[in-house]
Amino acid sequence: MTTILVVEDTASEQDLIVSYLVEGGYSVISATNGQEAIKKIEGKKPDVVVTDLVMPGMSGLELCRSLKKNSETKDVPIVACTSKNQELDKLWGMKQGIDVYVTKPFTREDILRAVRSVV
Repeated sequence: MTTILVVEDTASEQDLIVSYLVEGGYSVISATNGQEAIKKIEGKKPDVVVTDLVMPGMSGLELCRSLKKNSETKDVPIVACTSKNQELDKLWGMKQGIDVYVTKPFTREDILRAVRSVV
């Protein structure tokens, strides 16, 4: 079964994304910030990371850079799920290692389509 790590600091957003992915047949691990995500990845490398970009502590972009620099996680696809919807934000995110960019508000299908595109 495909395992997805969801990194989101807003509990309601995290719950929504997790429920969509579980309903879609995925195994889900969750973290509330970048530092917690790094620790969880050390225990079990996910097949995909779905992350918010704006979070306290380590941002989603910092998490992306960290994952892409690490030989163990550099090939893990990253889906950004964020309210930052300007074209410049998307381009900058892609330069940091984001594979797919989903803007909030999103639908169940938006999340599942994004994950399917990188699995």
